[in-house]
Amino acid sequence: MLLLDKALGISSNHALQEVRRLFNAEKAGHTGTLDPLATGLLPLCFGEATKFSSELLDADKRYLATVQLGITTDTADAEGMVLERRPVNVSRDDAESVLADFVGVIDQVPPMHSALKRDGKPLYEYARAGIELERNARRISIHELRLLEWMEDPAGARFTFEVLCSKGTYVRTLAADIGTRLDCGAHLAALRRTGIGELDVVQAHTMEALAALPVEARDVLLAPPDALLAGLPSACLDQADAARLRQGQPIRWSAEDGTRLRAYDHEQRFIGLCRQSGDGWLRPQRLVAGV
Repeated sequence: MLLLDKALGISSNHALQEVRRLFNAEKAGHTGTLDPLATGLLPLCFGEATKFSSELLDADKRYLATVQLGITTDTADAEGMVLERRPVNVSRDDAESVLADFVGVIDQVPPMHSALKRDGKPLYEYARAGIELERNARRISIHELRLLEWMEDPAGARFTFEVLCSKGTYVRTLAADIGTRLDCGAHLAALRRTGIGELDVVQAHTMEALAALPVEARDVLLAPPDALLAGLPSACLDQADAARLRQGQPIRWSAEDGTRLRAYDHEQRFIGLCRQSGDGWLRPQRLVAGV
């Protein structure tokens, strides 16, 4: 697994294919896309680690977002067509007060310009055809939301906030909703993902830095597959239990029903992901091969 600091203006798939070429990897995948407009943390998986790539989809995400007040767009971000310009009579204190109202469990209506599907077709295809569909609000959690920087500019004002949120949160929708509450409109001007679960962008590498390294130096930057599961508890097994688990057999174990654990053998080699059942058995879910 490799942590990439994705650059501005390229898609997640383009970044994946470029890194895949650098590592000459046959099998590769990413753990959730970043729009071309966004930069920051994009975990990439190769080989056996692709079995666990979905683990980060449910993890909380942390972002730095810059909001432009006074201008709304059809996509709620800087790539969209300007729909309206309005005067901005808002102070930093006003913005901080409104941000506080969004912290907690809230309902958010997904944007039309999104990859969510309706009748097998992504919503953005309807949006591009000028069709607006009714969407049900989805419940999300905003764990933290704080204003970091306030900037006056000719267009009105802009500010940067940091947000820690649950999966399924659309930060551009959050930015637009904040603009609505401030009665001046807004769109997302810039977005940077700084964290996913236990992973942080400070651990990530840029494409330019990777390309400048010799092949043997790049390999040192790869993390093992269990790095994707760092937030889960672990189970260290004796030799007999480890052998049974590797063969796909459950073993006796004591943990709370439903607990998901990283399993290791007596030499601390990663075996795979398991789940504890209420009847006292630890059952394998996904195992690494060749260990």
